[in-house]
Amino acid sequence: MSSGENPTSTETPPKLLDLGQERIRVLHYTWIAFFMTFYIWFNLAPLATTMLDSIGWLTKEHMKILLIANVALTIPARIVVGSLIDRYGSRVVFSALMVTMAVPTIAFALGTTFMQLLIARLILSCVGAGFVIGIKMISQWFTPKYIGRAEGFYAGWGNFGSAFAAMTLPWFAITFLGDWLGLGDSGWRWAMAINGLVLGIYGVMYYFLVRDVPEGEKLQKTTKTEPMKVSSYGDLVQYLVWSIPLVGALGVLTWRLGNVVIDGRPVISSTVVNIIYVILLAAYLGHAYKTLRINLPYLKAGVPEDEKYHWGSVAALNATYFANFGAELAVVSMLPAFFQLVFAPLTNSKGQVLVTATVAGFVAASFAFVNLVARPLGGYISDKMANRKRTMLVYMGGIVVGFFLMAYIGVWGDGVDADGLRNIVPAFDSIWWLVIAVLITMGASVFVQGAEGATFAIIPMIHKPQTGQIAGMAGAYGNVGAVIYLVLFSLVDARTFFFILSGGALVAFFITMFMLQEPKDAFSEDFTYDAEGAIE
Repeated sequence: MSSGENPTSTETPPKLLDLGQERIRVLHYTWIAFFMTFYIWFNLAPLATTMLDSIGWLTKEHMKILLIANVALTIPARIVVGSLIDRYGSRVVFSALMVTMAVPTIAFALGTTFMQLLIARLILSCVGAGFVIGIKMISQWFTPKYIGRAEGFYAGWGNFGSAFAAMTLPWFAITFLGDWLGLGDSGWRWAMAINGLVLGIYGVMYYFLVRDVPEGEKLQKTTKTEPMKVSSYGDLVQYLVWSIPLVGALGVLTWRLGNVVIDGRPVISSTVVNIIYVILLAAYLGHAYKTLRINLPYLKAGVPEDEKYHWGSVAALNATYFANFGAELAVVSMLPAFFQLVFAPLTNSKGQVLVTATVAGFVAASFAFVNLVARPLGGYISDKMANRKRTMLVYMGGIVVGFFLMAYIGVWGDGVDADGLRNIVPAFDSIWWLVIAVLITMGASVFVQGAEGATFAIIPMIHKPQTGQIAGMAGAYGNVGAVIYLVLFSLVDARTFFFILSGGALVAFFITMFMLQEPKDAFSEDFTYDAEGAIE
């Protein structure tokens, strides 16, 4: 398809190396943007042990709080960004996000106190909203028949940014910058600062490299940013109920921070905690009021048949993304330290520890590495199978089993650690068990990433005019899952944590079974258009 042509039922399957097609160029430019936002977002976990070694006052408790903060504001950010892209289009919003997020990235690199690091990381957590923007962009360029594999490729290769950060940052910061260039303990700071600079530059480039829709087509926009419109009074109640966790997760985070005491003082005082609670309650009530103000007259007037959609499917996909992407964010955040600490007893013939920070980063990256194949495969299978709901259920069942097996990588040892949690030791003290542990990790990841691909193969088909908001809400639920899971991780040992992840996936499996509806025209080869010619 040439630059100005519109996809039709006679189109040939998209070829990823056919850069003569504008849609393929847009796909590549967009996954690169997503990749860069995730590389930035996940540059903390691989350098956690390096930071602990180089900053004398930084403790494991500090680091747990920073890891939670790293996913906190992504929740409201994804909701806000979802509305913004429906209002202004993906190109402008993606560019603005990348340029803006370069600032807290560099600020974190320069931070010298815990409060500076915490504030910078909280703001920087908004960079995780980049994923939602690309979902809308890609949906404007590919027909339903190919949307699963296109969204899967975008998400899989973009999501690989987290694995690439785990694989490369320890070497780049410690060996290249620290040792070769003589920057020593400041190597991690320079690495993160360079991350921010590159992100800002690409943000400017992206604005000039892409456009929102094919030539000759009109970008369908909402007239203003507002809550989602629903199809029935029952859906309205569901929407209000499912909006509670989006605020509640921030309340849980606030509670956790309020109970952390560092150097004899709480991270945030009880007064500040109560103020935040009031702000969160006011935010929800404001959202509920605006939702009712928009939807009650809309419902009273009667919803046109062509504007109705099944809100239960939105709820089901919120649950799946909570259990798959939320788990991924949590696991990627804790896995490098998990492998390094659990396999610390594993040494070579000279008594040297085999699983160093760099090795642990590579090993832990195996969880996210399979994103390159597993997430596109999830979208592809969703496209090829006769039933997208059944595909979703198979993947969610696989997650249940995968995390259950990961809980057996280590077993409870004698005694407790410095945080009062039970020690975890390898189930078998040998190098072959490390290999098997990596294979188990990769196997679990295949289902986690595939489920993510299957989720976003369905989302663009629920209600096209609100794709950004639906994607934003589901994406935010991924971060709700991450916050809840990371808070739980800060309270339990790693083995118990994997059992919790398995249980969460099981709950999502049943929600999907009873609430997800197979979308109409799920395998159509054509776009449909509204009265004004906008892609629907």
